[in-house]
Amino acid sequence: MSLLRLENVDKSYGDEEVLRDVSFEMQRQDVEVIVGPSGSGKSTLLRCVNRLTEVDDGKIHLDGTEIHDIDENDLRRRIGMVFQDFNLFSHLTARGNVTLGLRQVLGMSKEEARSVADDHLDQVGLADQADSYPAELSGGQKQRVGIARALAMDPELILFDEPTSSLDPELIGEVLEVMRDLAEGGTTMLCVTHEMDFARSVATRITFLDEGRILERGPPEQLFEDAEHERTRQFLGRLAGLER
Repeated sequence: MSLLRLENVDKSYGDEEVLRDVSFEMQRQDVEVIVGPSGSGKSTLLRCVNRLTEVDDGKIHLDGTEIHDIDENDLRRRIGMVFQDFNLFSHLTARGNVTLGLRQVLGMSKEEARSVADDHLDQVGLADQADSYPAELSGGQKQRVGIARALAMDPELILFDEPTSSLDPELIGEVLEVMRDLAEGGTTMLCVTHEMDFARSVATRITFLDEGRILERGPPEQLFEDAEHERTRQFLGRLAGLER
């Protein structure tokens, strides 16, 4: 059984169709990378998967259960999310940002939550920054706190919404390195990103969204080397060229 299945998902904002008949499946340990031009519906797709945005039509299943039949707190635990603008609480330390969900959603004691948080901050290379506040951290460090926060809930799936787009170029690598390690460790990931080297080397499949529709989907070697659509070839070629 697939871990995540989207069936004919539609989403509009007023007269603007953002997602049109989107369907695909992911298995456990897959790394799915969503690419596409600005406004193609990539971030909206992620927000629909964890019900931050409700679909207008279609269904989304997590491990065989329609997400509307899953308790909201349980869904937040099972599907983690890493945001492009970090979404950290400025008045909490790195450790405090990670322990918040553990205590409020999972009901852990202060001591247990602290231990779990410290383990995951160590996993992303921030053991020495546990007592630092977001204002004291670089952008890459903030994003790694966001990843630790998602990991701490022991989710079945983690969504990454352009996790490097707010970072200075020299900080992008440290976040991608953590994501590569997670992929190698079997973490199931659905990523919106324009980092083509990452997509080519890590993705199980790449999905190209254009005007809210899936124009093409397949393994990286297929889309980069033998894409069916000229639109796909042009888009991926342009992004790959920008990374050089």
